[in-house]
Amino acid sequence: MPPATPRYLVPFHPKRIPHHFVDVLIVGGGIAGLRAAMEVDPPLSLLVITKDAMRESNSAYAQGGIAGVLDPDDNFENHVADTLVAGANLCDQQVVEMVVREAPEAIRLLMQWGAVFDAHAGGELMLGREGGHSHRRIVHALGDATGHEIMRAMIRRVEQQRLGQLWPDTFTIDLLTDQGPDQAMECRGALVWNAHHGKTFVWAKQTILCTGGSGQVYRESTNPPIATGDGHAMAFRAGAVLADMEFMQFHPTVLYIAGSSRSLITEAVRGEGAHLIDSEGARFMTGYDERAELAPRDVVSRSIVEQMEKTRHPCVYLSLAHLGADEVRARFPGIAKACMQFGIDIATDPIPVRPGAHYMLGGVAVDQQARTSLPRLWAAGEATSSGLHGANRLASNSLLEGLVYGQRAGAGASRLALEEGDTFHAIPLENPPVEAPAGAASAALDLEDIRNALKSLMWRNAGVWRNGPSLDEALRSIHRWTRYVLPRQLTEPDGWELQNMLIVSELMIAAAQQRTESRGVHLRTDFPVADDAAWRRHVRLRRSDQGEVIVEETPQSEPSA
Repeated sequence: MPPATPRYLVPFHPKRIPHHFVDVLIVGGGIAGLRAAMEVDPPLSLLVITKDAMRESNSAYAQGGIAGVLDPDDNFENHVADTLVAGANLCDQQVVEMVVREAPEAIRLLMQWGAVFDAHAGGELMLGREGGHSHRRIVHALGDATGHEIMRAMIRRVEQQRLGQLWPDTFTIDLLTDQGPDQAMECRGALVWNAHHGKTFVWAKQTILCTGGSGQVYRESTNPPIATGDGHAMAFRAGAVLADMEFMQFHPTVLYIAGSSRSLITEAVRGEGAHLIDSEGARFMTGYDERAELAPRDVVSRSIVEQMEKTRHPCVYLSLAHLGADEVRARFPGIAKACMQFGIDIATDPIPVRPGAHYMLGGVAVDQQARTSLPRLWAAGEATSSGLHGANRLASNSLLEGLVYGQRAGAGASRLALEEGDTFHAIPLENPPVEAPAGAASAALDLEDIRNALKSLMWRNAGVWRNGPSLDEALRSIHRWTRYVLPRQLTEPDGWELQNMLIVSELMIAAAQQRTESRGVHLRTDFPVADDAAWRRHVRLRRSDQGEVIVEETPQSEPSA
């Protein structure tokens, strides 16, 4: 039976495409995907698909660390309270308490799998502090390469347990959906593509989406090139509900060197005592917030943008000159190396920084067990909206979320797959070619030009600050592009990524238009204050049968803090 409506992207017919059958399919190989893989029962067949090399994910680029209550002077209540405050009264308190209480055991499990965290000479873990945290509770590795060390250990563990079940360099084009016994649509796997083998149908009893973020829709971003929102877009096309898509977290301190790629300057730099100064050398954060450099990311990002406007300068600067030079270089070796490429000694020279898109708070809506609204589809990590982060993620809670929800997704999918008999067969799905709307352009597309235009538009009109007219203008431009880009039957990942980025950008803007207030990372100049009476609720998005975006609001929730 064909999908309810054509979904653009590639036309297909099963008879012309090879088939592969598995019990559990995991799309994405970051921390959430690999943690899910470890929970799949050994008798089950498992396939993990990543669109790049296994080590290329947002997880691998994480610098700061993982938050967890490991200090006797700290407690779960403190970590919960810090998370709720950062989340701007939009967190799910039950979710926050669940994740925070599981953090210590999740960190200890990583250590059992071989992850080596920085420790004092006596073996006691070094605990750092970052913006928004009331206590030192951040474990880190290799100074500022925590994600790299965690992924090294997890990849090694998965490869040992699941030899031959990893498909790197494979692009997931779309989820496969069909009507279930109750006539409701359900996920049955995915259509994937590899440069060497072309397209393949991967039929699965259960599918777990762990595709990461979408920071590449912005011109200024800390995210690697792979973060194009593919999971968000394919889940939307498949009919899953998404939530909180207006909440993109901008990291306040991204290395700003004109013409170079943007590098993250971890939150831990400010946690260790770095000062933010403007182009005139003045420390300015104390004038915006009593917590100064240790204020949550949304406050620091907004303050930096305001200070840049006041000084009419393209960036501000991080200064570590008042700290010990040897200690600074030893604590942040990765940042020191990256800055030295541009002749900047972080121990003595100010580091030019400005905000950049960093972490997607919104995504596929999941419950506490990582179930989505689409049967047979689970999701974990940055691709989701779980209720942990609310309107602003507390630093170093993201890797933790990936571990906790990855475990739940893997365990739940494994349990249901074990309960289902091995009646593998191909479902006769079809996705016929879609005719372009009348008047749509038929000339060849310059994909790079459209992508650059989209990224600039999103940064300019839906960035740290946004307002109604700028969002309206952005949506009009995106609709013009989608009319002649989405119906195209493109044949390679660059084209599919652009289609996904257009869909995700439209969803982000639709949600931002709906939320007529400022809350957490969502800052509107035309509605500059939070409105708890009207907006202590979530904006949910789903696809209509005609392919249009339907915007809904959840009932008003009780205060979370």
